[in-house]
Amino acid sequence: MTIFTPPWWLWAIAAVAVALAELHVPGSYLIWIGLGLGVTAAASAAWTLSLAAQIVIFAVAALASCGLGYFVYRRLNHPTDAGLPLNQRDRLMIGATGVVCEPFHNGRGKVRLGDTVWLAEGPDMTEGTAVVIKSVRGTALIVDAA
Repeated sequence: MTIFTPPWWLWAIAAVAVALAELHVPGSYLIWIGLGLGVTAAASAAWTLSLAAQIVIFAVAALASCGLGYFVYRRLNHPTDAGLPLNQRDRLMIGATGVVCEPFHNGRGKVRLGDTVWLAEGPDMTEGTAVVIKSVRGTALIVDAA
């Protein structure tokens, strides 16, 4: 009884098929498995290998290339926004200056920031006092006199 040993070109066809599947299947690791298949095809073409040896080479090459892929994608997927607070208006307001438009009593009042009036918390202040936004808590600005 003989065990079927796949020829090198069968591994190469599998490598191309898996690499093409990467284009149609969501995810990003099939290309690395295809690289493992390609390494197995190259090793099988270079040496006469048993089925067991081909499977071991594929497993090791696929694991190594997936590990390489992890580090490649981790390096490529770093945030590119350079800290821009997209959809985080509260982060944009910190450090901005506004004007008290309703006097503060017991640490609460209203501040005009641009064209919007915000509830605010801070020390008691009179109308017209310039303020700096220190932080945002929910919909209230935490302010301090400028």
